[in-house]
Amino acid sequence: MALSLQEKIEDSNQGVYLIGTTPPKIGTDKAQLKTIAEKLLGRLHEIEYDGVIIYDIQDESSRTNQARPFPFRQTVDPREYSNLLRGLSHLDVITYKSVAQRSANEFKDWLSETKNDYDLKNIVLVGSPSSIGDIKLSLPDAYKTLAEQSDDFFLGGVTIAERHSNKRNEHERLIEKTAQGCKFFISQAVYDAQATIELITSYARSCKAQGLEPKRLILTFTPCGGEKTLEFMQWLGISVPEATKWRMLDANNTLSESVRICRENLDLILKSCAHLNVPLGLNIESLTNRKEEIDASINLYRLLKATMELNLAEKLIA
Repeated sequence: MALSLQEKIEDSNQGVYLIGTTPPKIGTDKAQLKTIAEKLLGRLHEIEYDGVIIYDIQDESSRTNQARPFPFRQTVDPREYSNLLRGLSHLDVITYKSVAQRSANEFKDWLSETKNDYDLKNIVLVGSPSSIGDIKLSLPDAYKTLAEQSDDFFLGGVTIAERHSNKRNEHERLIEKTAQGCKFFISQAVYDAQATIELITSYARSCKAQGLEPKRLILTFTPCGGEKTLEFMQWLGISVPEATKWRMLDANNTLSESVRICRENLDLILKSCAHLNVPLGLNIESLTNRKEEIDASINLYRLLKATMELNLAEKLIA
């Protein structure tokens, strides 16, 4: 019998391979929604993956004074798209939820709907992108509300290596979030391998010192097709070292070069962290809806999955 996504995530001997996507824009009718979902799954038909992550896209303009490179567009409810993709693919899904816009009581209603109306259990809660603005529910309070409401959810959290580079405490946030119920973590897109290596190292050492079992960290990678996409990545807070930036932009093919960089970064992370016994996973996303970047994300998935599978096989032999 095939393992569920939860079982794979919790078993450190298993590889975990995911595809990240965003729901279609709000106002998309159900027939078109199904067509879009089927088109996505058609692109994924030739690869083996464990499930799909569906993001909850929010206007993050409060996080920075810089103009958003691409206009913000509201999407259909991520739960609706999650439910549709799961039904069509027969694979598990992970659904993101931004919690800042709802009160505790509204969030309780959301949890009940998610369980009873959409039959979803794998969720990742995301807090406000900044401390500015109308925050109705903090992330710690959302975790507390969830713990009081139900134990039927398989809860994940977000981790951002760039925060560790700046504040040196992201590993402590992982341990704190684990105490609040998180069973796994998904990273922001990785372009700064060293920042991720330092985070994993600090996390592993703290877990060992406290007698804790490290939770799985699912590393996200995304291709970059050009200057506009790179500008968007940096607007989102993704750290791109200066040398990496110019290596991509000065290349004959920025998209192909970005794929090579992602492969090198994953390889470096795996080699540097192999001795730390922190289970890792893979998530591939495309930050734009440009066909060439979506196609590149599928090729990137193939390449990085093969890299991770080889690493996992070597660990099992050792």
